[in-house]
Amino acid sequence: MTTLTLYTNAQSRGRIAHWMLEETGTPYETVWVAYGAEMKSPEYLAINPMGKVPALVHGAAVVTECAAICAYLADRFPANHLAPAVDDPRRANYLRWLFFAAGPLETAVTAKNLGWEVPEGSSRMAGFGSYADTLNALEIALQPGPWICGELFTAADVYIASQLGWGMMFDSIEKRPVFERYVERAYARPANIASDRLNGA
Repeated sequence: MTTLTLYTNAQSRGRIAHWMLEETGTPYETVWVAYGAEMKSPEYLAINPMGKVPALVHGAAVVTECAAICAYLADRFPANHLAPAVDDPRRANYLRWLFFAAGPLETAVTAKNLGWEVPEGSSRMAGFGSYADTLNALEIALQPGPWICGELFTAADVYIASQLGWGMMFDSIEKRPVFERYVERAYARPANIASDRLNGA
């Protein structure tokens, strides 16, 4: 069987990929990469030219970006039902909100943290519109629950819950009751608990 190898750092977004790997129940290896010289070394840059973690190597395949890693693992190991099938109507919500969290949500939160202001009247030029619009849209999507695809827990929930949990911990995302309940449910999953243990939490 082809080995899955995760290159990561315990203080990085790699925790999302670690959680996703635990959800698949598939054996994998972890390579811990230190910030600084090691992450920017020629050896690691050959894997990820950005010099960032995480990176997942699976045989000849190399996947970076947490949302892509989540989607790759869900599709590569379908027996775990971590993504709706291509012909399942729930696939639309799955893709929609996975990409929403990786795009508008992360950008809106980063902009807020760094004090970037979209000039008045220019919100149409920003993919996230505004911080408030982004959070409001996600809150509406999560209200029906328990997961983004109803009763089916998916890779999108791994990614979204990670983003929300991290953001609320550091006050870059408002602590709304819908968000808090959703993250609490997700964080209680055995795979997340196992991932936290591996990352020293």
